[in-house]
Amino acid sequence: MTSPWFESPADAEKRLGAVGYLADTATATTAYLAGALEKPLLVEGPAGVGKTELAKAVARATGAGLVRLQCYEGLDEARALYEWNYKKQLLRIQAAGDQAWDETHDDIFTDEFLLTRPLLTAIRREEPTVLLIDEVDKTDVEVEGLLLEILSDFQVTIPELGTVEAVRRPLVVLTSNATRELSEAIKRRCLFLHIDYPDSEREREIVLSQVPEVEDELAGQLVEVVSRLRALDLRKSPSIAESVDWARTLVALGTGTLDEAAIAQTLGVVLKHHSDHERALKELKLRTR
Repeated sequence: MTSPWFESPADAEKRLGAVGYLADTATATTAYLAGALEKPLLVEGPAGVGKTELAKAVARATGAGLVRLQCYEGLDEARALYEWNYKKQLLRIQAAGDQAWDETHDDIFTDEFLLTRPLLTAIRREEPTVLLIDEVDKTDVEVEGLLLEILSDFQVTIPELGTVEAVRRPLVVLTSNATRELSEAIKRRCLFLHIDYPDSEREREIVLSQVPEVEDELAGQLVEVVSRLRALDLRKSPSIAESVDWARTLVALGTGTLDEAAIAQTLGVVLKHHSDHERALKELKLRTR
């Protein structure tokens, strides 16, 4: 099956790797299928495992533009789809004076007065586009209804203008930290990929690819400690990005080995809550001096 995005799962894995995203076979295969089948991709997993970065990497690897909708509690249609420029419309109405309302109405509901938001922007783009709907589980359930028309038919209905169909279908990636269960209607329209923390060897490869200055042995020590930290009952486990940041920190400090003192001194790079620091120092039996 031909695809405008990737030629095959192997091609996806190779091209994603070339832009710094080391995808396993399941991830590369699902990324390929999302493009080949023109199906949205729902990526679920704990925070910090590379879900958002996957969408960005697909855009970089394929030369596509990236349009991002960052979801949050209280997100509504005006912030996700579009809204009208009411101030500009009011000025036009005032300028029209005694002009018939029907004529004025038709005049103010045109593209000139339309403020496009991420979903409509992605639908209207003629260039290859990756649409990232990030942390969709943070929105209200009602927002999912806004997404159904896009995920099903790649179109948006604007009452005053009619239906706007995608000139070129974007590759849609939705991410979720699974803080709430998404509706079956959303899931049914998507391919599904679960990304978890990588095993130690894969994470070591990621660290080495992102921080080539770090010694192989030091990267191995770092990944081992991060694995131990994730096994603790922490408020926020270290993400892969924080592992990479830790490696960069150790390189900047000229640290050659991740001994007890080095861990205690730089723990703030990977743990961002005081209670997590206290637990890590206790469980790993580290001294602060």
